[in-house]
Amino acid sequence: MCGIVGLFDLTGQREPDRSVLARMNQSQRHRGPDAEGIHIAPGIGLGHRRLSIIDLEGGRQPLFNEDGQIAVVFNGEIYNFQALAKELTALGHRFNSRSDTEILVHGWEAWGPGLTERLQGMFAFAIHDNIKKNLFLARDPLGIKPLHYAILKDGWLAFASELKGITTHPRFERILDPQAVECYFALGYVPDPLTLFAGAHKLPPGHRLEIKTGQPLRAPECYWDLAFEPCHRLGRQEAREELLLRLRQSVQSHMVADVELAAFLSGGVDSSAIAVLMAQSQAAPVTACTVSFADPAFDETRWATQVAQRHGLTHVVEQAEPHHFHLMDRLAYHHDEPFADHSSLPTWMVCAMARKRVKVVLSGDGGDESLAGYERYRFVLAEEKIKSFLPQGLRRMIFGPLGWFYPKGDRLPRFLRAKSTLQSLAKDSIDGYFQAVAIMPWELRKRLYSQTLRTSLQGYRAEEVFRQLAPRAPDHPLARMQYLDFKTFLAGRVLTKVDRASMAHGLEVRVPLLDHELVQWMVKLPADFKIFHGQGKALFKEGLVDLLGPELLNRPKMGFVAPIAQWLRQPLAGRLRELAMEPRLVTLGGMDRKFLEWMIGEHLRGRRNFSQPLWAVMQFDACLKNAFP
Repeated sequence: MCGIVGLFDLTGQREPDRSVLARMNQSQRHRGPDAEGIHIAPGIGLGHRRLSIIDLEGGRQPLFNEDGQIAVVFNGEIYNFQALAKELTALGHRFNSRSDTEILVHGWEAWGPGLTERLQGMFAFAIHDNIKKNLFLARDPLGIKPLHYAILKDGWLAFASELKGITTHPRFERILDPQAVECYFALGYVPDPLTLFAGAHKLPPGHRLEIKTGQPLRAPECYWDLAFEPCHRLGRQEAREELLLRLRQSVQSHMVADVELAAFLSGGVDSSAIAVLMAQSQAAPVTACTVSFADPAFDETRWATQVAQRHGLTHVVEQAEPHHFHLMDRLAYHHDEPFADHSSLPTWMVCAMARKRVKVVLSGDGGDESLAGYERYRFVLAEEKIKSFLPQGLRRMIFGPLGWFYPKGDRLPRFLRAKSTLQSLAKDSIDGYFQAVAIMPWELRKRLYSQTLRTSLQGYRAEEVFRQLAPRAPDHPLARMQYLDFKTFLAGRVLTKVDRASMAHGLEVRVPLLDHELVQWMVKLPADFKIFHGQGKALFKEGLVDLLGPELLNRPKMGFVAPIAQWLRQPLAGRLRELAMEPRLVTLGGMDRKFLEWMIGEHLRGRRNFSQPLWAVMQFDACLKNAFP
């Protein structure tokens, strides 16, 4: 696991400024504290920070082929590198290390851009071909590892693992993208390919980009996408057995390392399954790391402890407290963009805890997207059934007014909180699902924005992100929701959170449930294998009964979250009041001060629960402070 940066001359063969490249590389030192490397040549500059996991003595980067004409900088792990090395050796290529990185230069020689389809793992890399005078960028199928790029005004293309690797360049202009701001306040993160800054982009998951000197920059090419058409002819029992077999194989392939590994153990189904399968794959006890909360409504430690005791795991627990929010500014620094997922704090803590003991951890992320574990899937499916009986025009006439007049009812029992359901029933499927995942509805967002920001948006709304994906999304309502989550929520929120928190501590996190071949197999399972009798991840849980026991598998899902509403009313209330007086939110961020003051007052008095929107504003402010010092 590493950090990569680079500069490529789009116009000719100018030599990049070594000192600038060095500063870009140094900005990502946390991603690779073990070693660094820089390569400068006409038309190209490559930088690398290394976290040594495989071939500790070899594998230094930038890494070159035999004649030094092809260079690579790489962030990630290639889990099938040994099989690919045998294939390439048979083709006549000679390897000088045991590193998975060397696969990339020889693979480029043998297969060119088709190299990406052969890789199994998590990766973001850049290959410079000095003979062809081109640069090739690629990101793994599901977006586990990040990659950013931007064209600078002087004709250089800059790229980096993190946005700070680009913004460090003195010629990069820091201009907020209003569309990115709108998407952030709708979703809680800035989705691919947008970044907070106009002119900088994220390379989307499953995409590659070939750039040639003297030619216009082309759009990134999609080399891999999810296919949801059911093709399994397995019975339920056979599917359970094959799912467990495939998961075991994925866990074992993700455990290849020359250093010790540990596991994250939240107490949920996915992390518990990964930790137990790790324990069954090695003789030494597996260290399992858990973050607890004082509030029992948010704490899953009891379940994590049961799993650890039952399977002989070495269990390490630390408690998250409100005073840990002094870390907010550090979180904002490492994210580079505003990020409103308040589980980023416990994620940061569990990464710090793990790094005291190991360099590599396996995580259970990805199961909810592949196997339909989110509660919202079941709610939206129920709404879709109602929608199927009524045309949209009629639904808009009936449910639109009802949704408008129905009270918000934050304090009412769940079954009486029907406002959002009524509003969703008036919308089409894409807008309805967007509402289900949004942290702030448009009616609230437009009141929070200043007139200046609303004008600069020129009618753009964050729903357009889903609209652009809709033509490629499957027709089945469950598959459609899963597809949209893979393209937005998983890459932009879940994996970004884990990458930044882990890399801030020089920790590699591997995600066996997101092996792309396993994911492709899982999403093709029939819908009733995923949700059955109202239970998500049905087949997965059926296959894990003997490992985890029915009590853990059938308990209500909690999620890895913090009691943020209470914290904002008590220990963080002072910081919340100060937020309304912060001038940069108005001058830079385009917020409406009066409406923000009203939201804060309503939340502190307990009249409304504005915890998600207010947390989003707090993180936006912290980001602005870092971005415009």
